Amino acid sequence: MHATGISRRSSWMAAILLSGFVGTASPAAAVPSDTAQLFARADAIKMVDNASYQKLIEQLERRSAVLSDTDQWHLRYLEAWQAAYVGQNDKARLQLEAVIKQSPDADLREQARGTLVNILGISHRYEEAFTTLDQALEELPGIVNNSTRQHVLAEASQLLTEAGQYDLAINYADQLILIPSALNYRCVGVSIKLDAEFYKGPHDDALVSQLQRGANDCLAADHTLSADVLRSDIASIEIEQGKNSKAITLLRDTYQDMSKLQYQWLEARYNVLLAEAYWKQNSTSQAEKYALSTVDAALQGNFVEPLSSAYQLLYQIAQQKGNLRDAVMYHEKFRIADDNRLDNIHEKALAYQVAKQQVEANKAEIIALNKQNKILELQQALEHKEVESSRLYIALLLTVLASIAFWLYRLNRSHLRFMRMARLDGLTGILNHQHFVEEAERSLRHAAKSMRCASLILIDLDHFKSINDKHGHTVGDQVLRRAVAACQRHLHSFDVFGRLGGEEFGILLSECSAESAIERAEQLRIAIHATPIDDFSPITISASLGIASTFHHSHDLRCLLVAADEALYQAKRDGRNRVVINIASYTTANGYAPTHYPANAPSDRESLKYVAEK
Repeated sequence: MHATGISRRSSWMAAILLSGFVGTASPAAAVPSDTAQLFARADAIKMVDNASYQKLIEQLERRSAVLSDTDQWHLRYLEAWQAAYVGQNDKARLQLEAVIKQSPDADLREQARGTLVNILGISHRYEEAFTTLDQALEELPGIVNNSTRQHVLAEASQLLTEAGQYDLAINYADQLILIPSALNYRCVGVSIKLDAEFYKGPHDDALVSQLQRGANDCLAADHTLSADVLRSDIASIEIEQGKNSKAITLLRDTYQDMSKLQYQWLEARYNVLLAEAYWKQNSTSQAEKYALSTVDAALQGNFVEPLSSAYQLLYQIAQQKGNLRDAVMYHEKFRIADDNRLDNIHEKALAYQVAKQQVEANKAEIIALNKQNKILELQQALEHKEVESSRLYIALLLTVLASIAFWLYRLNRSHLRFMRMARLDGLTGILNHQHFVEEAERSLRHAAKSMRCASLILIDLDHFKSINDKHGHTVGDQVLRRAVAACQRHLHSFDVFGRLGGEEFGILLSECSAESAIERAEQLRIAIHATPIDDFSPITISASLGIASTFHHSHDLRCLLVAADEALYQAKRDGRNRVVINIASYTTANGYAPTHYPANAPSDRESLKYVAEK
């Protein structure tokens, strides 16, 4: 199954769900007696022998003139499946939509909805995927075929896992598992449920035991792909717990069999996990080897999650080797990949919320229409009653309508509030990367028009990864929030403050000269370093800050980001917990070379000025 831009494991689950389904359309009496066998054979070998599957479709197409209406639509469904298998998702989507609208077989229509949900998710059309899923779930109570019911429930659980709705996903997976077995769907249900449990957490020994049992069950059912994914989850938890050797052994022992499956997403995940494990064991060469292999596999399939992790590792390896040029390059690639990963997560969560709001709004609209119909009926009846009674009924119904209108008003306000929240970083409450860029560019355009100076500060918390590794992500999240709070106490209402990714933040100071930016940056550095972390003593935090001013550079945000980033890396190289401003730059054989900036005689050869350090 061809898939692009899929986070987590949509690609492998898409293959499992599409391969595990068998249609139930019945042959008509007027067609050759072996037609039903051709349909059943085609359904059974879709993923096992796709070449033979294509030949069976061609046989059925040659008989299309004598096929019943039901079988014609069954053939259209099989053609749509093949189009999706070879990556022609737009063609498959149109064919499936036709089956849903026109097929006389309710079971086949439900099968098509389930497959369409899968294709829409792969194509990043998340809002349409949730709308189609809602329709499929609404029709599901009328479906008696167990295979079809399990197919739809599996799609629901998988899509909700992708959107971060883990409890709801687990609920649908449990419903799937309880249905009497059809086509080994039990292993699929267990795999999806454990997938949701893994991302929900916590990652304790009980979960590891469940994952191991699930992997063993899938191996017994010949679902090697599901088993390998669950084993990669186990390895991820072992790395998180510091059991790096155990994780490496598990991944290496199953690597050859995994490679035979030829699923790029799973290959990328195995490689990035091996890279992380070797890095934590200080095996730099092995870590670099598997990180580069991850990049190769992830770029081919555009798998943003392993790609982001691989670039982060390569950045750290380049830093350790002292190769600063490669470090800057990998850091920029990591930032882009991580932004894509976060945008993908945000896009799915937003699509779920929008679809949920739309369903609620539609229900409210139906209720309002029913109430209006009742009002008309009552008005007709009230013509034969006394005037006082009529007034009483109308007043009551108007009250009901007013309540519904108020409900719709509040629902709309809730939707608008959610859209506003989408601008903010979920952890710290400040602007996320995308909206920081938008606000900063708007502020810079205004400064350029009024010919006023502005300054950009980049802040990066020192040794933040070691805090995460030693104390856990919960403590790391608290450190990020307290650092942001410390900065906010020294910012003005018109300053633009946002999280650029991980532990890096950006502040655009409007109408601020380079000298003022230095003073304010030093205030921020002192405030961060003085931030109490009483709950997690003896943790102390510090930050490195890089400054770029429009006085020395342009009003172009990208230019300021590059200049401030150079200053930030200079601060890191010189010991951290300090402020550096980028005045200008010149290139030497070894890259950028900072020099001291004289008070009264600036020179084109001077690049960075060290302005504050502890």
